[in-house]
Parts: sequence; structure tokens; C-alpha cells
Amino acid sequence: MIRTIAFIGFGEAARAFQKTLAAHDPALCFSAYDIIQDGAGAEAIRKAMAERGVAVAESPAALAAADWIISAVTADQSLAAVEALVPHLRPGCLVIDINSVSPGRKRATAALVEAKAAAYLDMAVMAPVHPRGHRTPTLIAGPAAGSVSGELKRLDFDFRIVGAETGAATAIKMVRSLFVKGLEAVTVECLLAAQASGCFDEVYHSIARDFSGLGWPDFAAYEFERTLRHGRRRAAEMRESAATINELGLNGALAAEIAKVQERMGNAGAPAPAADALAQGIAAVVKARLGERAAQAESA
Repeated sequence: MIRTIAFIGFGEAARAFQKTLAAHDPALCFSAYDIIQDGAGAEAIRKAMAERGVAVAESPAALAAADWIISAVTADQSLAAVEALVPHLRPGCLVIDINSVSPGRKRATAALVEAKAAAYLDMAVMAPVHPRGHRTPTLIAGPAAGSVSGELKRLDFDFRIVGAETGAATAIKMVRSLFVKGLEAVTVECLLAAQASGCFDEVYHSIARDFSGLGWPDFAAYEFERTLRHGRRRAAEMRESAATINELGLNGALAAEIAKVQERMGNAGAPAPAADALAQGIAAVVKARLGERAAQAESA
């Protein structure tokens, strides 16, 4: 039975998991390290840990005593985070990698962990982490999946084992993300172009009529909210999706372009349009996106 859980990275996902795990099993002890605590934003991240009763680890090495270490960093830092941790890992501990990265990246990370006689679990989080926290549906894979399933059940994780090989869980998420994040990108770029070209009403009503099952205008408002709020993180995920598709010998260029759209939306700094004022809200996003493009051109 585990008693200590450490987080490397203490952003939205880690905080959501920690909150619900603590409520489910008050005997659990938590610690965390986030690279942000060593630079700009240090005060806020340390405060977030302290408010939740999470011990602040001053380095990755300080996490090594935990039974489980959950890696929840940005996609581009997933390997580097574990590389910093590996020299301090002790045999028998478990590293749970919930990052949205390619199967190849997870296999490379697993190799580092397993070389220290520690265990590695490929976990893919398949829905937004709020409000369910660690009970958010997940897929797990890898040699450790079977042996840790009992403890995951005790802690009330919502999971399904999808393979004995590391990478099997994240492959499902990365391929599925091409559709989910791609649908977001297609929706926002189409409606932004419609607004910018002066034909918003024609385009919007045509699409809403022919694809009524999506639930317009709420669907459009939701797609804008997700990309504006999480676009930069989604962009990193889509770059990993592109890597996944390229690893398969297929064309990852579409995923790479989706990443560009997501990043531009994340950088726009505009409020999400309301469903009952969609055209006006999208007009504001157009202005923000065009302003961002002009700023980039000036700095080039």
C-alpha cells in the first residue's frame, strides 16, 4: 500500500489529481517539484503547494523517496524532467507518466527509469481533469500495468489496461487527439475566416444546418474556449501527435499544422466568445489574431 506520492510538475493536472487523491485517502503524503519554483512565478507555485498541504521539494532528487512519482509537465519537457529525476531513483518506486507525448518518447523515458530498477507506467488522460481529478478516465500500459492495478483500484482511479507494452496507451491518445484538436482547429479557423471575409452569417448558418448534431452555437463557443485557454498546451500535444504519426511512416504534417493553429489561438489573448453573442466574440478574436500576426512581422 502506497503512502507517499510526489509530483514532478505541479500544474493543472497535478493539482487536480492531488486534490481528489487527498480527499479519497487522507493518509497519503504529497510532495512536488516544479521548475517554475526556481524562477519567475516561484511565489505562486510555492503558495499553491503550501495551500494544498504539499511539501515543496527543492530539487528532483528530493522526490526520490516517494512510492509513486507522477510526471505531469509540459509535453516538450517530459523526457528532460525524468532525466533530472533518474540519478536519484530508488529500486521499486513507480514513475507514472501522464504526459501527452509520442509512444517513442514514452519508451525512451521508460528505458531510463527501468535501468534504475524502478517501474514505469504509461498513463494517458482521456478527458479534462476537472472536476473528476484522478478519477478522470485514463488508459494505462506497460509491464507495470498489471501489478499496480490493485492499488489504482484502491485509490479509485478510473482506468483501463490497453497493453503490456509501453506506448500503447499514449498511442491511442495521440491518434485520437488528431481528430479532437483538429476539429477544434478547423472550427475556429473556418469561423475566423468567415468573420474576416464578411460572410460569417452565410457560412455559420450553412454549417449549423448541415451539421446540426454538433449542437450549435454552444459547440462553436466551446471550441473557441478550449483553444484560447489551452492552445499553447494543445500545440505541444499536437507536435507529439505529429511525431507519433511520423513514427508510423504516415504523414504528420496535418498534426503539425493543427499545432500552429492551436498555438496562435493560445497566444491571442482574447476572451472566449459567448454562445449568445458568437459573431461579436469571434470578431474580437479576429482582431487579436491579426494583431498578434502584425506584432510578429514587426519583430522579425
